[in-house]
Amino acid sequence: MTDAARLPSTGWALVFACWLVVSASALGALFLSEIVGITPCVLCWYQRIFMFPLVLILPAGLLTHDRNIVRYALPVAVAGGLIALFHVLLVAGYIPEGIRPCTQGVPCTDEQIMWFGFLKIPHLSLFAFSVVIALLVLTQRKYSHPKDS
Repeated sequence: MTDAARLPSTGWALVFACWLVVSASALGALFLSEIVGITPCVLCWYQRIFMFPLVLILPAGLLTHDRNIVRYALPVAVAGGLIALFHVLLVAGYIPEGIRPCTQGVPCTDEQIMWFGFLKIPHLSLFAFSVVIALLVLTQRKYSHPKDS
């Protein structure tokens, strides 16, 4: 791999921070469902579909110091973030009744956990995806030119 294609050390640290966030999120989701016994709703499952692969995608770029890791991880994080945003808006009551996706199983608007009087699971997911997206965008902007190595 040429030096221009390698991820600089600060970029590596930013991507590593992303990996820490997605790993903590994935472990938290598994803890809530497998240990605490909270059954995830449909939207929670969709968010997991986009969060869990990032736990494997990000280290692939970290181990090789590949600058292109942002190209692979950012679309996955944005898709998950959009689902999380939709879920937050649904829980807040901004989404009309007619387009609610959780018609079977656990309702997407159930308050299974509330921390500090306002934080629910969809808020935590949106926060995690937002942090990952922000760090990946920062990495891309800071190191998108080979002269910045």
